Amino acid sequence: MGKFRSTRRPPINKKHDLNVRVNDEIDARSVRVVDEDGQIIGIMSAQEALETAISRGLDLIEIAPKAEPPVCKVIDLGKYRYEQQKREKLQKKHQHQQHLKEIRFKAATDTHDFDFKTRHAREFLLDGDKVKASVIFRGREIVHSALGIEMLKRFVHELAEVSKVDQEIKMEGSTCSVILSPDKERKPAPATK
Repeated sequence: MGKFRSTRRPPINKKHDLNVRVNDEIDARSVRVVDEDGQIIGIMSAQEALETAISRGLDLIEIAPKAEPPVCKVIDLGKYRYEQQKREKLQKKHQHQQHLKEIRFKAATDTHDFDFKTRHAREFLLDGDKVKASVIFRGREIVHSALGIEMLKRFVHELAEVSKVDQEIKMEGSTCSVILSPDKERKPAPATK
C-alpha cells in the first residue's frame, strides 16, 4: 500500500517556539520555495507557496528572511523543529567550555612537588582550560613573599611555550597568584622521556 498524505489544511497559526515565520505569518510578496529534500520548486507569491504547502499537507516555513526574495521551505513544522534541535545539540557538543583550574603552592614547596604541579598545569592548558597558580603564605611566611613571587615567575617561565599570562602576578592578602590561559598559536615542544 502506498504512502498516504492528508490534503487537509494545516492549522494556520500553530504554536511554535522557533524564531521563524510559519504559514500565514509570512508577509513577503514573493518567495523562493524549496521542498523537504532541498530541491528548488521556484519563485512564487507567498499565497501560492502556502497553497503548495497545504496541498502537500505540510507547513511553509521562512528559513532565510533576509535573502532576496526570502527563502521558504515546504516541510512539516515538527520535523523542522526536530532538525533545528538536533543541529543545536551537535553544535553544543563540539564547543569546549573553558574552566579555571587552580594549582596551589605553599611558600616552602619542594622542587619535586613544583614539577609535578607544573606538569598538571601543562595538561590543563593543553586541554584548553585556564590555570590560576597561587602561593599561600601562612603566619610569618608572609615576610618571605619574594620567594613566592619568584616561584610564580618560574611557573610562568616553565609554561611559556603553551600559555600566555592573563593576569600578572599580584598579592591579595596572604596569597600571591597569577592566571595563565592557553595560547592557541604556540605549539608545545614534544615531551621528552
